[in-house]
Amino acid sequence: MPDDVLEYLGELSSRHSVWMEYGLQSAKDRTLELINRRHTVQAFADAVQRTRSRGIPVCAHVILGLPGETIEDMRDTARFVARMDIQAVKIHLLYVVRGTILEEWLRDGRYSCLSRGEYTAAVGEFLSLLPPHVIIQRLTGDPHPNELVAPLWALEKQKNIQDIRLYMESRNIRQGQAFGR
Repeated sequence: MPDDVLEYLGELSSRHSVWMEYGLQSAKDRTLELINRRHTVQAFADAVQRTRSRGIPVCAHVILGLPGETIEDMRDTARFVARMDIQAVKIHLLYVVRGTILEEWLRDGRYSCLSRGEYTAAVGEFLSLLPPHVIIQRLTGDPHPNELVAPLWALEKQKNIQDIRLYMESRNIRQGQAFGR
């Protein structure tokens, strides 16, 4: 993010509500390279620091279920986000869209999607590691039905949100309860 753009946005934020959204996706550079993000974890951290130094709130986007990532990798991303001066998070499920390299990987057996249960557990764990003051703006994405290849359950947004809530309630998980661990 160029400093001159941040300066301009900082000036605007004195008169209007301005938020910056940055797509971290993962706190693992190897994953970012694999999915061709063209940025590093350090570049994300630098952008957040320079944005926050101008008083602009930041929302971080993360994707759970990225190729090659384990639940521990997803926890590491939550811990990384928790250490940043972030005001909000949008959590996305990695879903496969028609005509992408990921569709080829799925077809060739080089990638498999998280099950709904795995995603539900990953979100619950992720939220438990975030500070309680961080705003959760999204718990899952909205795939276009005509473009979605897998997992088809990603289209059931309300059920997915309900399952996350039930998972957390049944295990007495709260946002922030594992913050700092």
